[in-house]
Amino acid sequence: MQLDIHQVAEATKLKTDHLRALEQGRYDVFTAPVYLRGSLRTYAKTLKLDAAKLVEQLDAELGASGGALPDSFSPAKTKTPIDSVMLLVSRVNWVVAVALIALIVIAVVGNASYRAWRSHRTADPLKNLGPGLYTPPANSGELLPLPTNQLRRWSGGRISRPVGQ
Repeated sequence: MQLDIHQVAEATKLKTDHLRALEQGRYDVFTAPVYLRGSLRTYAKTLKLDAAKLVEQLDAELGASGGALPDSFSPAKTKTPIDSVMLLVSRVNWVVAVALIALIVIAVVGNASYRAWRSHRTADPLKNLGPGLYTPPANSGELLPLPTNQLRRWSGGRISRPVGQ
């Protein structure tokens, strides 16, 4: 039975580029030896070949070309500050972080609302009127006249003193 590269890729779930690289011996396409070996085993099993023997041949071929099989074919990367930040972000428990952020937001909004309500409550509502329209009292509260012990009578538009005084 003849299979084309797309049928093999469908059956093995490997990329067609990787299958072509295996056929041509271009192992630099793979990012690590473990992926190269795994792809070779999967490809060999699909074609009903001896996978163990092919992996031994691969190790011998790679050993002859460069001495020992490298741990990784990709060049070593230096650690950047973004890598450190991403590592810290990946370790965050997001359920706790979101709950904590929500509590902080609620506290800030509550505090701001309370302060706004309190300043609005004590503010003079007529303070923005121009001069001559409103004069605020000298003290904070209005004074009411206190009743005296003397009785006063109303008589025809005049207040008179009690008799005998």
